[in-house]
Amino acid sequence: MSRTAALSSFVESAPPGELADVTKAIQSIVGDSAVDSELSPAYQKYNEDQFSTTKLPGGASEALISPYNSLEDNRYYDVESSSSFTYDHTTGKASDVRSYVLESTHEDTIKSLVKSLGTHASEHYPKSSTGVFPIEDDSQIAILTVANKYSPSNYWNGRWRSQYIYNPTSGKISGVIKVDVHYYEDGNVRLITNKDVSTSVNASASAAEVVRQIANAEKKYQEDLNKAFASLSEGAFKQLRRQLPITRQKIEWEKVSGYRLGQDIGGGGRAR
Repeated sequence: MSRTAALSSFVESAPPGELADVTKAIQSIVGDSAVDSELSPAYQKYNEDQFSTTKLPGGASEALISPYNSLEDNRYYDVESSSSFTYDHTTGKASDVRSYVLESTHEDTIKSLVKSLGTHASEHYPKSSTGVFPIEDDSQIAILTVANKYSPSNYWNGRWRSQYIYNPTSGKISGVIKVDVHYYEDGNVRLITNKDVSTSVNASASAAEVVRQIANAEKKYQEDLNKAFASLSEGAFKQLRRQLPITRQKIEWEKVSGYRLGQDIGGGGRAR
């Protein structure tokens, strides 16, 4: 494996919210701050795959970076603000904002989806961004959501991504939900999980109905995740921990040398 390929693999596997830290580590290891230009393709792949977001100059909301709204020469467009912009994949900043007119036979549907999806995301995710874009020669529509929650002071970061391909003609909706959570206090634990989604609506369904089907799929997956975590907590994780004494009191380890095993820990009388 070449140096570029090896370093690119580090970039592309960076946990949510930690790309800057990975970049600093790479620069420190190779001793070359100019390595960013070498890794530019890796940064672009990471930002598009992870649905990175950027605030446009003078704008209030954040725009998505994805393969579905890519134009050319690192330019992307945003339906909600009717603008296009240049994105620097190394610094994560947008510039050169211009007016952009969406050309699609599904323009009304797309704009309705933007509104309904934005309402859904704001109600269910603390910090999220959405995007709706025509794809496949305007025959289908990509519906994207990304929600990030970072808490580096508590040593964890997480990201929710969902992407769906909607066919307005057939009413079919197919996609995938991706969850990536990293916890790194006194250790290094990472959860990466995907869930394929396949559902449908009537060909004449409204944008609100399309988003309702998406919301149902995401709610079910969140419930499944909660059940899985509860099962782990009561099952496998519990078996990894030392059980409490019969008295159900925690052992004070600093006083362990003074315990009388049979009476103090077991709770019974002293052996004679």
